[in-house]
Amino acid sequence: MDPEKLYILLAEDDQDDRRFFKKVFDSLKIKHTLDMCEDGVELMAYLDDSDVLPHMIFLDINMPGKSGMECLKAIRSSSRLRETTVAMYSSMSSPDAVEDAFIEGANIFIKKPNDFEELTKVLREVMYINWQYVTDGLNRENYMINYYNT
Repeated sequence: MDPEKLYILLAEDDQDDRRFFKKVFDSLKIKHTLDMCEDGVELMAYLDDSDVLPHMIFLDINMPGKSGMECLKAIRSSSRLRETTVAMYSSMSSPDAVEDAFIEGANIFIKKPNDFEELTKVLREVMYINWQYVTDGLNRENYMINYYNT
């Protein structure tokens, strides 16, 4: 793994959403490696087998096999993975889902935009946050990025 690149991992069961995410991420002109998993079971197996941990994981909430919330709980309970930055990335943004993800330790909650420009704006903002300084003091005010409000 190239230390000059951001290593991003997306867990998303919808193929169109994976393609859209990749297209937008590639447009950001950030040196990166983007790997994708189709569900939570594949994600956790990937993380268990990988020698190199991602800098950031984007987790869809509703996935077959193992949900994003189940993955988040497993990540936060693992001594090896617990410090990894996790962004919940979902079309579902009910107050209960947002609160549950916050309580379980997600660093940020992103409501999926359907628009290329909006997703570009959100991902650019998220990727330029220095997570090293944010993870200790999670803050509800900056926790959810809802593209309708940005």
